[in-house]
Amino acid sequence: MSQDPELHGGDLAGARALFPQAPANWLDLSTGVNAEPYPVGELSPAAWTRLPEPAAIAALEAAAAVAYGAAAPSVVAAPGTQALIQLLPRLIPARSVAILDFTYAEHGRAWRAAGAAVATVGRLDDLAAADVAIVVNPNNPDGRLVEAGALAELARARRGGALIVDEAFIDLYPREASLAPRLPQRGVVLLRSFGKTYGLAGLRLGFAIASSDLAPPLRAGLGPWAVSGAAIEIGARAFADSPWLAATSARLQAQAARLDALLRGRGFQTLGGAPLYRLARHEEAQRVFRRLGEAGILVRRFPARPDWLRFGVPAAAADWTRLERAL
Repeated sequence: MSQDPELHGGDLAGARALFPQAPANWLDLSTGVNAEPYPVGELSPAAWTRLPEPAAIAALEAAAAVAYGAAAPSVVAAPGTQALIQLLPRLIPARSVAILDFTYAEHGRAWRAAGAAVATVGRLDDLAAADVAIVVNPNNPDGRLVEAGALAELARARRGGALIVDEAFIDLYPREASLAPRLPQRGVVLLRSFGKTYGLAGLRLGFAIASSDLAPPLRAGLGPWAVSGAAIEIGARAFADSPWLAATSARLQAQAARLDALLRGRGFQTLGGAPLYRLARHEEAQRVFRRLGEAGILVRRFPARPDWLRFGVPAAAADWTRLERAL
C-alpha cells in the first residue's frame, strides 16, 4: 500500500481530498477536543466592537489563576497555546532541546526552526543537560503522566535553562496533578489550553504560567490585544463554572472507558490516553484508518508509529453508533 500524506489532527480538507467518496458529514475524532462544548450563552456587544481593555485581560488571567491554582501575576493569556509554542524559541536562547518521549510534534518543529538541536529522550533524568527541557503532561498521545513533585524537583535541579511543561489536557485531572500550584519557579513555563477541555478550539485561547523572569517577555512578545473580547468573556465565564467542569470530567472518564472497551472488542490493544482521547494499537492500523476514512470518520495516525491510532471520544449517541458500525 502506498503511503498516504500525513494529516494533522482536524485536517478535514486533507481528509476529504484523501477520501473523496466519503460521506459529506465527517465525524472528526482526530483532535482530542471535547465534542460537547461549553454553552457560551450571550455575549456583550462590546466583546465584538471594542478593543479589549487591559483590566478585562487582567481579570481573565486572575480567573485562570484561581482555576489553575496558580499565582495570578504569573499567568499570561494568549491566542491559543500553539502561539506560545511558536513564540518561546524566539525568547529563550537554546542550542540543545530535550523532549520527553514521543509526543506532540509541534514542540520539536518550533525549536528546530529556531536552529536548536532537538533530541527525544526516554527518562526524566535525561532532560537535565539540555538548555531547554520539554514535558507534555499528560503526554499526547499515550497519556503518560509525570508526578508534579518530580517535575518540581527537575526544575530545582536544573539551575539554568528552561523547563517547559505542556499541560494542554490536564484540566480533567485532580488539581494536584498539575505543576501550577508549585509555580512560579525560575526558568519554568507551564502551558494550559482552554479550547480542548471546553470544546471551543476555534476561540483560540490559552495561557502560560511563567516565572518572573519569563512572564514579562512572553507578554511583550504577544503584544497588545492578543486575546479577543469574546475569548475574554467566555473564558472568565467558563472558569467560574466549576460544576460544569466537574460534570464534564465525570462524563468523559466514563466515555473514555466505554471507548477502550469498544476498541478492545474490535481487536485493538489499548495503550492509554487521556479522558479526551484514547491510544490503541492494531497490526492493521493503516487499513483500519482507511476503512474509517471511507466511512467519513477521521482519527489520528502517526507515521513514526504505523500500528497506532488515536481516537477522540465521541459525544452523541449517533456518533457512537456510527463508529461502532465502521469498526
